[in-house]
Amino acid sequence: MAATPFSPFHHQARPKSLPSAPHPLILQCNQHLGNLEASDATSSSSSSSSLFSDKLTGLLTLHDCVEKLVLLPLTQQVLVQEGQEKWVDELLDGSLKLIDACTVAKDALLHTKECARELQSIIRRKRGGEMEVTAEVKKFLASRKVVKKAILKALGNLKGTTKRGKFSPSNKDHQTVTLVSVLKDVEEVTLSILESLLNFISGPTQSRSSNWSLVSKLMLNKKISCTQEADPNEFAKVDSALQSFVFHMASKSDKINHLQNQLENLESVIQEFVEGLETLFKRFIRTRVSLLNILNH
Repeated sequence: MAATPFSPFHHQARPKSLPSAPHPLILQCNQHLGNLEASDATSSSSSSSSLFSDKLTGLLTLHDCVEKLVLLPLTQQVLVQEGQEKWVDELLDGSLKLIDACTVAKDALLHTKECARELQSIIRRKRGGEMEVTAEVKKFLASRKVVKKAILKALGNLKGTTKRGKFSPSNKDHQTVTLVSVLKDVEEVTLSILESLLNFISGPTQSRSSNWSLVSKLMLNKKISCTQEADPNEFAKVDSALQSFVFHMASKSDKINHLQNQLENLESVIQEFVEGLETLFKRFIRTRVSLLNILNH
């Protein structure tokens, strides 16, 4: 018998049309996203290596949740629906951007670490005295320019990929819209944090004239050393200390120990970042492979 608007059959069927509650994994992802966004908002004025370590840890937790979310039957069902090709393609494109940004950051860190170790080795041996150390410092500064150039190019490629408007899937059902929104928010927040990390690794960019201005201040005003110590960016501190070492006309022997301590601190920071990025990279790869496997079956 056909149901009328006043029949009990019609009344019982209505709850089925109501949006179902989000899956617990979606709720977890949203919670992790909220924590990362809150951390990003409170730290927008200044950043430190410890803060980025916390953010990398937060990203690992978030993408561990995303890995599990992608493997849900619900997600697989949404991915293979007809008419969803556009947003699925954008999702795959976004996963490549995450992998690329992570790779650039890791490569920049490993290159800097290798140069820092070589410089520390020269400092410990001191076979050629201050001249050899100065020559190696110049090599380090030159390598940092290469790193900064690669990071600048990567940041240019990332430009426009963050803060994109939300796009609507063809299927307007609640589960599809919720899932798409979460996955795109994850991509946006992750790219934003990786972009900030790349800027942190690069350190402040200075023109040739500003470098000479810095050297002049280092020679004439000891207060600059206090500024260096207060700088939470180990990469910027080492860059500044190396520039001071190269251009300072006074004896450099008293600066070598201080420089070596800064290089050791930098190496420790790099190691922590690299470990986090390597694990994050594996998460990105596994998630992308899962997406491709779903689409190919």
